[in-house]
Amino acid sequence: MHEAYDPSSFDPIDPPARASASGCVCPACQSRRVVDRDTAKKAGAAIGTIAGAAGGISGALSGVITGAEVGVAIGAVATPVVPPLGAVAGAIVGALSGGIAGCVVGASLGEAVDAAILRNRRCLACGHTFSIAKS
Repeated sequence: MHEAYDPSSFDPIDPPARASASGCVCPACQSRRVVDRDTAKKAGAAIGTIAGAAGGISGALSGVITGAEVGVAIGAVATPVVPPLGAVAGAIVGALSGGIAGCVVGASLGEAVDAAILRNRRCLACGHTFSIAKS
C-alpha cells in the first residue's frame, strides 16, 4: 500500500533517501544528502578518450586497418578530385571511433577503481567522504 504524499513533510535541506541519487546515509551526520564523487570514472574516461583518439588518428595515418578506412572510402567517393580529403576524413572518423571506445573502456575501469579503492561518496551536509560496503 502506498503512503499519501504530504508536501509539508518534505524537508528540502535533508530530503528523504528516495530523493538521493545514491540512496545512502552519511555515517558521520546521518544526512541523506549524499552524492557520488566518481573521481576515477571521470579521470579514466578523459584519459581513455585522449588515448583512443590518438590511437585512432595514428592508425588512420599509418595505414593500419581500422574504422578510419571507412572514412577514407567515404572521403574518396565524396571527393574524387581531391584524394587528401579522404585521408582527413579517415583521420577524423578514426579519432572519433577511437575516442569513443577509449572513453567507454576508461570509464568502466575507473568505475571499478571507485567501487574498490576510493571513497566514492560525499555528504553535502558535513563534507564527509566515505565508501559503502558491498552487500
